[in-house]
Amino acid sequence: MSGHDYDLVVRGGTLASAAEVFEADIGIKDGVIAALGRNLPRGAEEISAKGMIVTPGGLDSHCHVEELGQDGTAQEESFASGSAAALAGGTTSFICFLPQWKGHSLAASAPGYEARAAASRADFSFHQIITDPTPEVLEKEVPALIARGIRSLKVFLTYDPLRLDDRQFIEVLATARKHGAFVTVHCENFDAIGWRIEALLKAGLTDPLQHAWSRPPVVEREATHRAIALAELVDQPIQVFHVSCEEAAGEIAAAKARGLKVWGETCPQYLTLSHDDLVGPDFAGSKAVCSPALRAKGEEERIWKRIQDGTLDVVTSDHCGFSFATQKRVAGSSAYGTGTAAARPDGTPMFNAIPNGVPGIETRLPVLFSEGVSKGRIDLPTFVRLSSANAAKLFGLEGRKGSLAPGADADLVLWNPDAERTIRQADLHHAIDYTPWEGFSAKGWPQVTIRRGEVAVRDGEVLAQPGSGRFLARGPYALARPRGVVPDGFDAASA
Repeated sequence: MSGHDYDLVVRGGTLASAAEVFEADIGIKDGVIAALGRNLPRGAEEISAKGMIVTPGGLDSHCHVEELGQDGTAQEESFASGSAAALAGGTTSFICFLPQWKGHSLAASAPGYEARAAASRADFSFHQIITDPTPEVLEKEVPALIARGIRSLKVFLTYDPLRLDDRQFIEVLATARKHGAFVTVHCENFDAIGWRIEALLKAGLTDPLQHAWSRPPVVEREATHRAIALAELVDQPIQVFHVSCEEAAGEIAAAKARGLKVWGETCPQYLTLSHDDLVGPDFAGSKAVCSPALRAKGEEERIWKRIQDGTLDVVTSDHCGFSFATQKRVAGSSAYGTGTAAARPDGTPMFNAIPNGVPGIETRLPVLFSEGVSKGRIDLPTFVRLSSANAAKLFGLEGRKGSLAPGADADLVLWNPDAERTIRQADLHHAIDYTPWEGFSAKGWPQVTIRRGEVAVRDGEVLAQPGSGRFLARGPYALARPRGVVPDGFDAASA
């Protein structure tokens, strides 16, 4: 190696792992961390991290990128643009979604999607959405999928045409348990939301704010309780996605207290935004429409407390971008399972036809760092756990991602903790035409992002090329195993 012990040495930084903060150099060889220590020998390349905080690269375990619709069209956020945004925001790996459509096999639902993903600049993996758990899907396709290293299944308890009924959900849980997969769940009560939507529309209440009124915290709490109960019945570990309110978080806390293998995730939108962001001139409130919905002002502090007490383990972006000019404010645009595309008199869609989702893959970590670390809500090890280490454990990437230990992939972020920036759409790298954090002041910003030992971003300039990311196959891992506890000692899933 031309007389050098290392390909790259990141020197003199304050390192933050999931467990501790310490000063050291990082020696990198062949894309992995080879050594940590003071005064390491020189590398072929050197980067000074003096005055900076060095964390593992972010792992965003919940984002929608170039996702295919039932009609074969793809969401506008491409793997090339979405991964550029991820890297610029300090995220070096992400997990996105393979769709399934009712009446179709897994393979027929997403033709060519994995080939599209090959354009990613960041490392990537997949969750498989299950909407039609036929015997063919559960007995043949899911095991084949898991054998290829796709080891997590996503289910919806709301949205047509995506939702599962309780019996179907139980069958997915049992299949996941049999084959050592993990299950993630979108928890909202479909029928309750439908009932509320009908009443709101009948009353002539059609603004974006009414999206939140149609799905109040109680419908998230009920579905979270039900999902946990059915997972306990089957003895299958699960993660509840995008927890937005204390009511749902409380159900997860109670499950953890009983020793269940249940984890919770939240997102920056539930830590910083509120009902206030669903109102505004020119239909601006549609920019913040997502599900679960934003909550009333003050709820965000309750979610922060659930992060602080360990109830919520992961903060993801749930990046799901629909541009404002072409989709959010246009009646008849492609909605992500949000209802019929009814128009209001001014041509904008009814609240239930606004495409759900906000862009956030680039701003996830700066917002979390600023609101969490810079404002003293969390310490640096907690930031690392929330942004990468816990997701690596949950999804079978522990030891490879989310770690500063020797042998881990050399995914690093060098943070300037004193940098103060105002988030502006004009500075971001995603393909969507807005950010809900426009004008948001952030303290702490990534200066350099390193992916597998290569400088991927420096001072906001993305250097990683499309196609340089790698697929992350995931094998069996302990966290996804059942507890071995079933009601009355009768294991129905194995009968």
